[in-house]
Amino acid sequence: MHALSKRALAPIAALAALALAACGGSSGGSGETGSSGGTETSAGATPTLDTGVTLVLYNAQHDTLSAAWVAAFTAETGVKVEIRQGSDLTMANQIVAEGSASPADVFLTENSPGMSLVENAGLLAPLDKATLAQVPASFKPSSGKWTGIAARSTVMAYNPAMIAEADLPTSIMDLRDAKWDGKWGAAPKGADFQAIVSAMLELKGESATADWLKALKSNGQQFTGNTAAMKAVNAGTVASAIIYHYYWYGDQAKTKENSANVQLHFFKNQDPGAFLSVSGGGVLASSKHPNEAQALVNFITGKTGQKVLADGTAFEYCVATDAPSNPALKPMTQLSPPTVDLSKLNSPKVVTLVTNAGLI
Repeated sequence: MHALSKRALAPIAALAALALAACGGSSGGSGETGSSGGTETSAGATPTLDTGVTLVLYNAQHDTLSAAWVAAFTAETGVKVEIRQGSDLTMANQIVAEGSASPADVFLTENSPGMSLVENAGLLAPLDKATLAQVPASFKPSSGKWTGIAARSTVMAYNPAMIAEADLPTSIMDLRDAKWDGKWGAAPKGADFQAIVSAMLELKGESATADWLKALKSNGQQFTGNTAAMKAVNAGTVASAIIYHYYWYGDQAKTKENSANVQLHFFKNQDPGAFLSVSGGGVLASSKHPNEAQALVNFITGKTGQKVLADGTAFEYCVATDAPSNPALKPMTQLSPPTVDLSKLNSPKVVTLVTNAGLI
């Protein structure tokens, strides 16, 4: 969990130059005021924004990715953004506690349950139609109160010296079987894990989910985070672990010191283990700068914002229509995620189940 902190964005000019070099162009933007109270946008529209304001972004996404998004947005629009960094549920609970007095204009998450928590508290404004139109229905809730901005796939990281590919489980639910005792692990205290369990709860029900968590507690290994889990697999401390895909891709792009002995197993057939977690972006209903806040979310889900994601080192999937992801990734068309109603991913219930299992 990141400690909640406040920091102004470091020299915009420098970050903007880096972000624009990565994205190679500009797109996205805002135009006339729409009925939702934000800014309605259309292709090729010229932004009409107040460059004298500074938006406050409560950010639970990767700090480097969000800094690149913000830098490119500021370079294109002139609107400055102050980033306050924290974890999904820390930031979500902070917004709920602050209510209509929250200084936040925009909220970005790594996983969707934190966004749903804020939405269910009635604290999000409807997003502009042009923003929603940029993202397919599978990556946003039907309410229109927030949208997907990126995605990460659930995978099993495994050590091929310890598990043969032919022996890998067909379903993540198979890890409840005795033959997997001591052969797998996960990081149960993180928002990533809790998002995966949220999908399992929605797809398989409470009893099966509770049994799976019990198996992890009794026969699996618990780690402090996904990186620690992958390191353990790499070192042969454990044969496999449930993580998100981008930890492996990020390490592979660098020294491979934590993943040289690790391969990824992508579950298929709409299994809960193939869950594609959606990172969210939304505008606070209490925002003092709704036009500019709407423009930021529109920019992130637009061509330039998604290209910043694809060209960077976050290795998350792009979610906007016709937005290609980083070419190093397994193509999204080859994934087989289950269909999950994002608005039903139940963070409070999951926390209760994980707590009752003795995992947190």
